[in-house]
Amino acid sequence: MTREEALFRAVLRMGDNNLVLGHRLSEWCGHGPVLEEDIAQTNIALDLIGQTRNLLTYAGELEGKGRSEDDLAYLRGEREYLNVQLVELPKADYAFTIARSFLYDAFHLPLQQALTESRDEHLKAIAGKAVKEVTYHLRHSSEWLIRFGDGTEESHRRAQEAVDELWRYTGELFVPDEAEELLAKDGTLPKLTDLKAEWSATVDRVLNEATLKRPADGWMAGGGKKGVHTEHLGPMLAEMQILQRTFPGVEW
Repeated sequence: MTREEALFRAVLRMGDNNLVLGHRLSEWCGHGPVLEEDIAQTNIALDLIGQTRNLLTYAGELEGKGRSEDDLAYLRGEREYLNVQLVELPKADYAFTIARSFLYDAFHLPLQQALTESRDEHLKAIAGKAVKEVTYHLRHSSEWLIRFGDGTEESHRRAQEAVDELWRYTGELFVPDEAEELLAKDGTLPKLTDLKAEWSATVDRVLNEATLKRPADGWMAGGGKKGVHTEHLGPMLAEMQILQRTFPGVEW
């Protein structure tokens, strides 16, 4: 694998993570538990989609095949998506959505902070714009997880069940593939093992404040980075891509 191929794959994955999670959060539009949260989740989804646009545009340039951000977002098959499985799970209840966002945000923020020191100027610029948004995302999900965990008996139960269910999907965040290993050696990407220490510290701090228990590490799901996904991604993509596939080349 050449450096250019590795960079394309890594940038595509970061874009896919944000795209898929952004779509999942957008499903709360009009369905939020309170108006403020309905708006908040919609805005966070828009932030993630905005970051996706920058990443997929860059990925298209790296690939050199003339594919645009829209082509990469809407005209790939399920096995061509490289996102981790964590972000593709159905939204479920609001405690599940918050817990999933928190576990991803706690990874996403140190990743963006590290990328502001990347040797790749494009990634550096994209991360520089994203850091402020992702800082808010982590603050939002942390505060709500604490509110659920340290709230009523019912909210605590739902939050703990969500964390327990999602935990098996967190390991994939920190298992590098060939592209990530190659790019970490030259300073383009941070080492995922370095990010895990900061992620773990954030998770422990917030779970402790939320009076929630950290699940024990065990078997971890994976495969998303290789294009192997859960049964949930296909139906989501079918819904997300229907306009582009029904009317190829349509422009607003």
